Amino acid sequence: MSLRSKTLELIRKREQYLQGGGEKAIEKQLSMGKLTARERILAILDKDSFQEYDLFVEHEARDFDMSSKVLYGDGVITGTGTIFGSPVCIFAQDFTVAGGSLGLMHARKITKIMDHALKLRIPLIGINDSGGARIQEGVNSLAGYGEIFFRNTLASGVIPQISVILGPCAGGAVYSPALTDFVFVVNNISKLFITGPEVIKTVLGEEISMEDLGGARVHAEITGNAHFFATSEYECFEQIKKLITFIPWNNTRRALPFKPKEPKKEYNIEKIVPGDPKMPYDVRDVIRAVVDDSDFFEVQEFWAQNIVIGFARINGETVGLVANQPLYLAGVLDVDSSDKAARFIRFCDAFNIPIVTFVDLPGYLPGIDQEHAGVIRHGAKLLYAYSEATVPKITVILRKAYGGGYIAMGSRHLRADFVFAWPSAEIAVMGPEGAANIIFRKEIMEAPDPEAMRKQKVKEYKEKFANPYVAAAKGYVDAVIEPKETRKLLVHSIEISKEKVNTTPYKKHGIPPF
Repeated sequence: MSLRSKTLELIRKREQYLQGGGEKAIEKQLSMGKLTARERILAILDKDSFQEYDLFVEHEARDFDMSSKVLYGDGVITGTGTIFGSPVCIFAQDFTVAGGSLGLMHARKITKIMDHALKLRIPLIGINDSGGARIQEGVNSLAGYGEIFFRNTLASGVIPQISVILGPCAGGAVYSPALTDFVFVVNNISKLFITGPEVIKTVLGEEISMEDLGGARVHAEITGNAHFFATSEYECFEQIKKLITFIPWNNTRRALPFKPKEPKKEYNIEKIVPGDPKMPYDVRDVIRAVVDDSDFFEVQEFWAQNIVIGFARINGETVGLVANQPLYLAGVLDVDSSDKAARFIRFCDAFNIPIVTFVDLPGYLPGIDQEHAGVIRHGAKLLYAYSEATVPKITVILRKAYGGGYIAMGSRHLRADFVFAWPSAEIAVMGPEGAANIIFRKEIMEAPDPEAMRKQKVKEYKEKFANPYVAAAKGYVDAVIEPKETRKLLVHSIEISKEKVNTTPYKKHGIPPF
């Protein structure tokens, strides 16, 4: 056979394999409002940048009549490409081929591209759309999941790992996305759960829809398993592309710098925070008033909304932002917000992204529910994350910084490199009203007019303790600044901290309060 004939045979065979599960299966996929696996990859990557590998891999199952079945590509597409010129490894499960079920060779294709990503030190993107383990392959399917989980853990903190849930992701499969850095979901398409509605009905006798059990909104708003929520696949792909611009290729690099831009004039930092400490405001407006082009890319926007996390640029350099949100629960720390912030801080630290913290909180959320939910253990995660982080850490205290919350939110005592406070900052063990009621309890009770005495003592306490100058006098705050000076000092602090070196005791690893 001539080379020309062999080439024509290759072309025919390739076209056949590129059809995946065939026209009917593709039509069914599209009828569900879902793109095909290849369409998804091509929509995420730069035009003409995708290079596919292992197209002709076939399954090796022989039981249950599997030997007679041809599963083109074994239900998963793998390869490399670029996003805005930055290289990535990518895989996408193909639901048109055996429901994207995971068998041994399917898993080996995934683990091969995962090994490739780790070896090349470039980000990994995984698109999940699968009915779960391929039952016909028995324990081989479970072995495949285990190999994937191990590589997720091995790559953690070395390369960014991104999971995209664009269909079902059930049973053991859910643990791979949970081990990655960022999880993207799309409304009415993403389904993420351990046990399906049928099993719940059989075991517990409860009727529940798949959407209510593990739909996109559930994981974006309630469980915190998802980091980004979109209303369409294309919106999701734009979110992925934007995220890639903020993060480095691996843990030995910094995120690529951009041309600096001034914040938009509509965000006047001197008019955002009310003078009355009891009045709420949107801390995201403070962030937008100091970051480049007022562009803030929020992470986990709909979960644990009492704390805000996300990426932005200051003077062209990527930074991670952590901020209490007075609009929600007065910005208190609780179980979920502690987890949310701690995990984000650890990502930033692993990938050389400076951390900027804005503080305005009355402390940790009190109550029996929080105590029983383990607020001590969860709250300690935040303390651990800030203490462990060795990247530049800059903290700005806007208003309230009371009690343990003051310590936990990137304080000097957890080795923040720079701590600034606005004149409106109140740094104390507790709020003036509560403190006065305890300290001056006897005087208030014995006074002819207890309420007038209480107001007087609250005023005294505010004047003596509820201000930034006591902390500044002890060196816990580096400078008390005007709000309009905030961006200038952040730019300066980040610039001079670029070569920061931290010396820590030798250890294999710490033991966080998981």
